Amino acid sequence: MAKRTNIAKINIGVDNHIAALSKISQAITSDLYLEDILRLIVAVVAQVMDSKICSIMLLDERGECLIIRATQSISEAYNKKLPLKVGEGIAGKVVIENRPKSVYNVMEEKEYKYKDIARKEGLASLLCVPLTVKNKAIGVINVYTATPHKFTKNEINVLTTVANQAALVIENTELMVKTKVIQEELESRKIVERAKGILMQERKISEEDAYRLIQKYSMDKRKSMRQISEAIILTKEMQG
Repeated sequence: MAKRTNIAKINIGVDNHIAALSKISQAITSDLYLEDILRLIVAVVAQVMDSKICSIMLLDERGECLIIRATQSISEAYNKKLPLKVGEGIAGKVVIENRPKSVYNVMEEKEYKYKDIARKEGLASLLCVPLTVKNKAIGVINVYTATPHKFTKNEINVLTTVANQAALVIENTELMVKTKVIQEELESRKIVERAKGILMQERKISEEDAYRLIQKYSMDKRKSMRQISEAIILTKEMQG
């Protein structure tokens, strides 16, 4: 009877993990903003893994520090903790080594940097897994328990799967942003080029002089060169 009960518990645990991964996959393919997706991920992971605090930390633009980008924690002390330098603490080491690390008791771990917060919030064990893109860690996902817990291989695998999905959505979002910026820049260049052509034709000036004239209008009017160029083109079109 006891054996059947244990098997039932394992099945329930597996079902919960599958449901969580499915929910996260749906979020990633939705139209939610990145911040919303990351918040959903930490909320689902915290619930499924029965963790007191779950957080996602990402590298800053220089790749030097890890900063909290999402957490379901309401702890002001944890949410406002200082960025962690790469190579420092558990998360900093996980980013460099690019592999999961678990700590049975953070209060007894030399490398753990936030013992004052852990003591205040009653944090015991930690599982830290890298968010990896093209074999390079861009951040970590942390899971804390309120009581000492030895993380199983299955739990580490589940969190690794979640981390991989999170890393994928972060990469895709950043690529979309970069692509949009590039497209807008190319479009702006086309508009400025067209405006330059109009000025060159109307005022019989060189390309360089036309550019400087747009630049001067931009500074005088405190508007972008694209806005000035659009006004020049609109004026020309209205004149027929």
